[in-house]
Amino acid sequence: MLRNKDVISSVELLKSLFPLLPKTTSSSLRSFIRKTILTDIRTANQKTKNHKLNRAVQAMLFGMVERGMDGEVQGDKGKLRSKPVGERETGEEAMWAIMVAKELWKKGVWNDAKTVSIVELGCFHPVTKVQSASLHFFLGSDEEAQDSDEEEDEGPDMKALQHKRTINKKTRSGEKKIAKSAKQAKKKQRAKASDESKANFTALQLLNDPQTFGEKLYDLLNKYDKRFSLDHKILMMQLLSRVMGAHKLCVLSFYSFIVKYLTYHQLRVTSILVALAQSTHDLTPPDVLEPVIRKIAHEFVHPGVGPEVIAAGLNSIREVARRQPWCVPQDLLGDLIEYRKSRDKGVTSAARSLLQLYREVNPGMLKRRERGKSASMGMKTGSGPLPFGDSDAGSDAGSEDGDGWDGWDVESDSDESSSASEGWIDVESDSEELDVSDSDDEEDKKKKKKGKQEESEDENDEEFGPDSEQKSEETRVSTLATTKILTPADFALLNELRIKAATKEAESGGGSAAKRKLAVLEAQKKANAQNPGDVFLSEGDIEGPRKKAKADYEERMASIQKGREGREKFGSTKGKKKKDVPSSSTNREKARNKPLMMILASGAVRSKKKASLRDKQKKLRAHIDRAKKAK
Repeated sequence: MLRNKDVISSVELLKSLFPLLPKTTSSSLRSFIRKTILTDIRTANQKTKNHKLNRAVQAMLFGMVERGMDGEVQGDKGKLRSKPVGERETGEEAMWAIMVAKELWKKGVWNDAKTVSIVELGCFHPVTKVQSASLHFFLGSDEEAQDSDEEEDEGPDMKALQHKRTINKKTRSGEKKIAKSAKQAKKKQRAKASDESKANFTALQLLNDPQTFGEKLYDLLNKYDKRFSLDHKILMMQLLSRVMGAHKLCVLSFYSFIVKYLTYHQLRVTSILVALAQSTHDLTPPDVLEPVIRKIAHEFVHPGVGPEVIAAGLNSIREVARRQPWCVPQDLLGDLIEYRKSRDKGVTSAARSLLQLYREVNPGMLKRRERGKSASMGMKTGSGPLPFGDSDAGSDAGSEDGDGWDGWDVESDSDESSSASEGWIDVESDSEELDVSDSDDEEDKKKKKKGKQEESEDENDEEFGPDSEQKSEETRVSTLATTKILTPADFALLNELRIKAATKEAESGGGSAAKRKLAVLEAQKKANAQNPGDVFLSEGDIEGPRKKAKADYEERMASIQKGREGREKFGSTKGKKKKDVPSSSTNREKARNKPLMMILASGAVRSKKKASLRDKQKKLRAHIDRAKKAK
């Protein structure tokens, strides 16, 4: 109430409320304090960002997390020692700080690097619960959101609105309200579905020093390996691998650490294989990855294991090789590709995908009969993969599409207003020098040179004919590639032109090669899209397509018995014999046991005798119609 009347400021209110969170034992009071804190900060940042308040609150949260950083890491494996009261309070205080920072990030109130730094510090907190909450923030799997005391806005109830629409008077304004509510409900539903398995890529990009963060996280994982449970270690592996993949870091000790978990009988081995694949990139040394690849092939890909294990091993090797093609030895690659002749569909699909990958990225490692037509033709022309450590500075691929490149400079000039959001901004330099000619002789010399050049060009046109047009086109493309500075928006447009050309070629009968080229371009577009959550792998990518195994007799009988649980017995429940609760018999059952004389004296029989000819014809016609329908 004092805050509502502006008697005290927001900073004073929050300074008095934050210490109460870890000390109070009442859940309702904690929920009220938390709601008050979040509401006050959200209201202060509603119109514009209140940087003064945000800096003060973030400093308080930093202090709450830092106060317990000197404690000993206890871990969550086995029976833990009882902690002193001071350590418990600092752990609860840090937990509340992380929860508040996560909630404000989720609501969009805070989206800066300082918020990420608070949660980044929580990843190294000695209390495992604080570590887990911080790791879930970066991984995007916020399990604590389910236990939130604050009621989430689920949106309008569409069933209630439709019910009101059928009862109330139908007006245009009512129709517009219902349409608007339905649009909001669908939008929230799509956002919720897309956020379920999306990593917090923005937070990963806002890390202050990703290399130091990755090294510290690995040191914590390696040092306290025996104290952490498997689930917690997998969380740390997943975060470390995503940071390494997103920033192209080299924490080479991580690969020697993860080798001991690469066995087919290891619990949650699929998640570990996903972490291994995500940590690989084009700057990872192949000699570091080669022992890991051989370990996977030795443990997963051999006749002594099931087809699901072989498929998982081949898929994991494929995902690692997609990011670093030089990591698989040539002799091992030939053995892995032979599994494409397997009887199992999942194994065959995994081996064929590995073969197709190397046909595209490095066909020289394949045997001649396994390369395919397009890869063999590409090798004859001299196009091959770059060695490890080399990078392609850029090519003019796609520049041959004249229709798309015409008016390129005009489009670039017209898009200057939107270049701030899509690419670089052209800024005029003060150091530009102007060439001012003081004599007319220089102009005469330039005109003479220009005339000579035009004459020589005319002679060349007459001499060479069509070849000159090809040379001029090559000169134009080369000039464009060497003189024009392309922005990210220009590269996006270039990618669209390539996709259009590949689509046109595939539709005009280009064959399977054109379709594969189109699929590669679309995959590159998806990888470079603004939604980078799709770049990360899932366990389904490692497991691959699997056929449902046929159930044996015991499994079928168990399923039948499970279906019968809680269900009434078979047969009709009419009458008192089949019912659980005793009751009298029905009239139809009583009519079966009636004496014949009573039936003859009944009204139904007497009405048949007294029926008119017209009624008898109607009944006969109805009987004939029913008989025809029954056929």
